[in-house]
Amino acid sequence: MRPTRIAAVGGLLLAGTQLLAACGGGYGAGSGPSSSSTTQSGTGAATRTSAAKVGAADSSFGSIVVDGRGMTLYTYSPDVRGKKSNCEAGCLALWPALTGTPTAGTGVEKKLLGTIRRSDGTPQATYDGWPLYRFAQDSAPGDVKGQGLDGIWYVVRPDGSKVTQTSGGGGGGYGY
Repeated sequence: MRPTRIAAVGGLLLAGTQLLAACGGGYGAGSGPSSSSTTQSGTGAATRTSAAKVGAADSSFGSIVVDGRGMTLYTYSPDVRGKKSNCEAGCLALWPALTGTPTAGTGVEKKLLGTIRRSDGTPQATYDGWPLYRFAQDSAPGDVKGQGLDGIWYVVRPDGSKVTQTSGGGGGGYGY
């Protein structure tokens, strides 16, 4: 093989590996919440809302941060706190961003709420500076199936800390 072809093949392999790593696992991108009051715009787009209600609810991990429908909210370790989301494209198919300006519900600290601007200009809700996401495999309020996946996705506590334990009796882990 010629050096330019080797470099091209290597570049494609690297790009594919980075995309898979960004998604946080090998789940089918076609799965996700079956109904929502928000809309999707394009493949893997962030969930778009004008206001993002954020509150707290009890779970197998204790009190955690949830959206207005009671769905668990997660942080992504590769994000840059207070500045940038690194979950794009295919990653968003599994981990829809909580977008819009957040409003405080019961049990959360209003001073910890904020936003960052995603690469497409959409405001994404943050808690203690960390961009917030839902997990497409969580199908009901209280599900925490994304907790600890790949050592980079974590449930958020109302004090802004992340849950570090990986089993709380409510899901998590798919045996891969």
